[in-house]
Amino acid sequence: MVVAQTIRDAIEEHARAEAPNEACGLLALREGIAERYLPAENEEASPYRFRLKPRDPLDFFLEDEGYELAVVHSHPPEAPTGARPSRTDVENVGLWEGRPYLVFWLKTGELRAWRIARGKIDEIPLRSP
Repeated sequence: MVVAQTIRDAIEEHARAEAPNEACGLLALREGIAERYLPAENEEASPYRFRLKPRDPLDFFLEDEGYELAVVHSHPPEAPTGARPSRTDVENVGLWEGRPYLVFWLKTGELRAWRIARGKIDEIPLRSP
C-alpha cells in the first residue's frame, strides 16, 4: 500500500487535534494507492476506542466509484501496542474485518497498516511513492 507524505501529514494533524482521544477517518484507495484522507468523527470520544462517523455520509459511496476504503485511527502515546491493533481493535473490528486497517501512533508518528480477519492480524507493507 502506498501512502504519500501529504496524506500521512493529514492523518497526523487530525490525530494531534483530537488528542487525547483517538482520531479516526477513511483512506480512499485505488489499486493500493491512497488518494485521499477523509477525517471522521470518533463518536466514542475516547482515548481507548473509536466508532467512526463520517463527516459526510456520502464518503461510504466512494466504493461505488471504484475506491477501496480503509479505516485509519490513532493510538495515544501511552498505548502499549504502539501502531499495532490493540485487543480492543481486534474485538471490535466489525465492518472493517478483512479490509485495510491503519493505526497511527502519536508517540512516534509511526503509521502501519494491517488486515484483521477472524482474530488474526496480518501486516500490510506501507511505502511512500
